[in-house]
Amino acid sequence: MTVRVERSGSVTTVIHHRPESRNAMDPPSADALVAAFLAFNADPDAAVAVLFGEGGAFCAGWDLKYGASLQGLSGPLRELDFPADGSAPPRGPLGPTRLQLDKPVIAAVAGPAVAGGMELALWCDIRVMEESAYLGVYCRRWGIPLLDGGTVRLPRLVGQGRAMEIILTGRKVPAEECLRIGACERVVADGAARREAEALAHEIARFPQACVRADRRSVYLQHGLSEQEAMKNEWNNGIAVLEAEGVHGAGRFAKGVGRHGDFSNLEG
Repeated sequence: MTVRVERSGSVTTVIHHRPESRNAMDPPSADALVAAFLAFNADPDAAVAVLFGEGGAFCAGWDLKYGASLQGLSGPLRELDFPADGSAPPRGPLGPTRLQLDKPVIAAVAGPAVAGGMELALWCDIRVMEESAYLGVYCRRWGIPLLDGGTVRLPRLVGQGRAMEIILTGRKVPAEECLRIGACERVVADGAARREAEALAHEIARFPQACVRADRRSVYLQHGLSEQEAMKNEWNNGIAVLEAEGVHGAGRFAKGVGRHGDFSNLEG
């Protein structure tokens, strides 16, 4: 089995394990990742997920040995086409990259997250990278385009010009640069990505989750909208949560809980 799931309270860690291929993605692994994340999304007791590539590599991209086996064949890749009727698309070549989940996912990146592996990391909401980890469009060498959201998500994170240079050159982008340009959010010591990502997941999972999910959803829904339309969406997205969770939370504050930015006791 190339994918397994481990749970700690409300945090789910999804682990991809194909170390012999640096966690390159083949169809069974892609299907297994989709199944794992759909199960996480549907689990009422799960709040935050971590995606980790075990064995020193986050993901080296699409399995090129599998890709080479498709020479002379017709159809296998076209099965992943977006349907013309607008119904839910099939999985992406890298698995869950077309899923739109309701809950946060954190990438714990060790070693390479390159080509489709970079796209898989960009699909996550937050990226925690080890000091020696790196991104890169390494598929530039082989004429394989980005098909799992790389040309969509990278410009939204780092800006169009920077994204264009990274995409067109295919160069290595080290963790320190990723942090500086906004392609990742934290850089940690080598060997610590999973531990630190899970600690961050537990931190997020402590909060009232309807509010966490509403704010996360609002960030994504504002893409392509005018400021006024985005503000309207934010209000409509959040007002029911304010009534359901926020008023109660304000009452806890009024009783003395969480004063002066204290996050240590949220249960009072």
